[in-house]
Amino acid sequence: MPKYQNDEDYDIHALLETIYLKWGYDFRGYSKASITRRIFFFLKEEKITRIPELQYQLVRDKALFYRFIRDVTVNVTEMFRDPEFYLSVKQNIIPQLKTYPHIKIWHAGCATGEEAYSLAILLDQSGILGRSTIYATDINRTVLDRAKKGIFSDSFLQQYEKNFNNSGLTGNLSDYFEKGYDHVIMDSRLRKNIVFTEHDLVIDHVFGEMQLIFCRNVLIYFTRELQNQVIDLFSESLDFGGYLCLGGKETLDFFSGKDKFITKDADNKIYQKTK
Repeated sequence: MPKYQNDEDYDIHALLETIYLKWGYDFRGYSKASITRRIFFFLKEEKITRIPELQYQLVRDKALFYRFIRDVTVNVTEMFRDPEFYLSVKQNIIPQLKTYPHIKIWHAGCATGEEAYSLAILLDQSGILGRSTIYATDINRTVLDRAKKGIFSDSFLQQYEKNFNNSGLTGNLSDYFEKGYDHVIMDSRLRKNIVFTEHDLVIDHVFGEMQLIFCRNVLIYFTRELQNQVIDLFSESLDFGGYLCLGGKETLDFFSGKDKFITKDADNKIYQKTK
């Protein structure tokens, strides 16, 4: 039987086991510090005093459970986040993608979709969006519903436009959306090439034969064991010569399957599968 440092550790373990057994969502391999912080945030938001009480309610209340999924998963994103990364994709990956008759891209952990639309814009400017399919996935169906609509608040628009201008693209970001009163709606040309679907990196299987996989700033919330499992999943999902893009604080340096990849851009965490 596992040893627990205190009652809180045991309660969190029991909660995560119950969620997995009841709902099939597996948070047991998430970073302890991250998942604990988010559980206590959720307790405060729902005005529930104890973890065992939350465990009891999650088994019986499906609506509460989906609020839990919404709040404990990480959904921080923005359009063209880290512009130098998109510039590197344009220079290091797009030329090879242009050689394929059809391009399949997996954007894992897409959250509300801003980065998936950013990628679609990059593909459009490269002349290959029409023969590309972006499979944008997330564990959180609430954020996926928002992503499918392509409607975003304009409160961050100034930052998005700055990112766009620093990504090596031409024209204006406004070429790709319609402006509403306090929101923007992404161009339908972009949406028709993006398939938003639910996928759990922890328990679901290989996603397909991809030429490019984006999974940026997701692995940092996993334990090392789960990180290795997910990297293996990506490796199996990539075609030979395909590219894997990670977040700025993530790397393949410590993973068991790193010998299957070469580094194309160390600063922007872009890797190519060679085995």
